[in-house]
Amino acid sequence: MQDSILDTTDPTRPDDTVMEKAQAGKHHASEPSQTESVVCSSSPDLERGTMEESVSPGNGLLGYMLRLEIALGFEVRGIDRVPEALRERRTVFADYLQMSVIWFSSNITANNLLLGLLGPLLFEVGLVDGMILGAFGAMLGAMCAGYTSTFGPLSGCRTMVASRYTMGWWPNKICVLLNLVIELGYGLIDALMAGQILSAVNGSGMSVVVGVIIASVIVLIVCCFGIKVFHIYERYAFIPQLVVLFVLIGVSGPYWFVDSPTVGDAPVRHADRMSFFFLCVSGSLAWAPSGADFYVYFPANAQRWKVFLSTTMGLGLSCAMTYMIGVGIASGALQQASWNDAYEVSIGSLLVETYKPLGNFGDFCVVVVALGLIGNNVPTIYSAGLNFQMLGGWCAAIPRVIWTLVAVIIYTVCACVGRNKLFDIFESFLALIGYWAIMWVTILLEEEFLFRRTNGHARWYDWSAWNDRSKMPLGLAAFTAFCIGWVGAVLGMYQTYFTGPLAKTVGYGIDMGIPVSCSWAAVLYPGLRWAELKYFGR
Repeated sequence: MQDSILDTTDPTRPDDTVMEKAQAGKHHASEPSQTESVVCSSSPDLERGTMEESVSPGNGLLGYMLRLEIALGFEVRGIDRVPEALRERRTVFADYLQMSVIWFSSNITANNLLLGLLGPLLFEVGLVDGMILGAFGAMLGAMCAGYTSTFGPLSGCRTMVASRYTMGWWPNKICVLLNLVIELGYGLIDALMAGQILSAVNGSGMSVVVGVIIASVIVLIVCCFGIKVFHIYERYAFIPQLVVLFVLIGVSGPYWFVDSPTVGDAPVRHADRMSFFFLCVSGSLAWAPSGADFYVYFPANAQRWKVFLSTTMGLGLSCAMTYMIGVGIASGALQQASWNDAYEVSIGSLLVETYKPLGNFGDFCVVVVALGLIGNNVPTIYSAGLNFQMLGGWCAAIPRVIWTLVAVIIYTVCACVGRNKLFDIFESFLALIGYWAIMWVTILLEEEFLFRRTNGHARWYDWSAWNDRSKMPLGLAAFTAFCIGWVGAVLGMYQTYFTGPLAKTVGYGIDMGIPVSCSWAAVLYPGLRWAELKYFGR
C-alpha cells in the first residue's frame, strides 16, 4: 500500500515475457531494432498488427478473412495480447503527446456540447454553477479513464481483457456487454446528432436518415483500417474542431446569460447541482472501459504516471471545454426566443441558429461540427469490434472488421428509428453508464492496490495468461460487490423513469447513484476478495 498509485515496478512481478522473447527471437534476429516510438515508428506493420507473430491465418473463413485484411492494410490483431517482445522500444515525449491528442481530438465534439446543454435546460443550474460543475465533473471522470488506460502499455491487453484479472472469466462478460451498450449508445447519439446537424444546415433538404448514413459510412471506413489510421486521423481531426468551436464562442458568447441563477430553494438547488455534476462525471467516465484499447502497441516501459496524466489531461480538458460551451449556449437559449424555438426542433437546428449571424461561413462551420462527431465515434466503434470478440466462443473467431460492420449497422438502424428522441435517450443512457463504470473502476483499483501489490507477495498480474480461465479469479467477490453496488445505484437514482428512495430525500430528487454504488462496492469488495482467496486460492 506504500507504492505510488502509478508506479510500474514491482519486485514480485513474474517475468512473463521470457518465453515470448525466445519464440520471437528467430524473427528479431533478422529485423532491425525497433527503438522508435509508436507515433513516429517506421514499422507500420506493427501498428496494423500484421507482424508474423501477430496472426495465424490457418484455413477456412477466418484464415481467408485474415489474409484479406492483411492485403487491404487493415489491423488484423483483435483481442490477442501484444507480447512485450514485439513492443520493446523507448518511449519518447511524442508518445505521451499523442496519447493526449487522441483523447482531446475524440472529445472536442458536439455530443459533449449536448451534455452541457442539459445543465441549464434540464437541471436549471446557472451559467457559473454549470461551468464549474461541468469542468470538475469532466476531470474526475477523466481520471478514471486515465487509470484504466495505463493497463494498455503495461499489459499489452485490451481493457476488458485486463479486466478478467479482477472480475473473473464469466462475470467479466457482463461488463463486456455493458461496455457494448455504452459504445453502441454513443454510436447512436453521435450518428444521430451528425444527421440532425447536416439536415438542419441543408434546410431539411437532406433528411436526418441520410445524414446519419453518411456519418456512419465514414466511421466504418476509418475503423476498418484500425489503430494506425485511427492514430493518424485523431492526430489532426481536432484542429478544425477547435477553430469552429472558438468561432462558436465568439458568435454566441454575447448572448450567454452570464448572471443566470440556479433555480429553486436551497434543497432543490443542491440536488440539481449534484445531479448535473455526476452526469458530467459520467460523460468522461464512459471512456474508462475502453481506456487501454488504444495503447496496446505502446512500449511496456512507458511510465504509468505519464500515461495517466496524458490521458486525463487530453480527455478532461476537451470534455470540460465542450461542457462549458454547451452550458453557455443553453443559458442563451433561455433568453433568446429564436434559439429556444430552434432547440424545440432539434439540437442541429440550435447549432445552425447560433452560427446564423455568420451567413454561409456559419453553415460551413456547422458542417465541420457535424463531421467532428466522426472523431468521437471512431474510437468508440473500434473498441466495440473488440468487445464483441470478448464474448468468447464463436464471437472470438469472427474478425474485428466484421464486428465493426455489425456495430455500425446496429447503431445506424437505432439512430434512424429513434431520431426524434435524442434528448431522452442521452439523459437516461448517460446515467446508467456512470452507475456501473464507477463500480467497475473502484473494484479494479482495490484489486490492484490491496491484493496484487502486497509487499513480498508474488501475486502480480501474469499477463501471459490473459486467455487462460484457470488462472483468473473466480470472480465471486467482484460479482457480488458489483451486484450489491447496483442495488445502491437503484436506491440512489433519480431518472424520469424511476426515483429511488434515497434520491427522494433532497429537493424534488437528487441523483446519488454514482456515490452510493461506488461506496457500497468499495466497502464490500475487500472482505469478499479476502474470503475468495482464502477458500479458493485464486
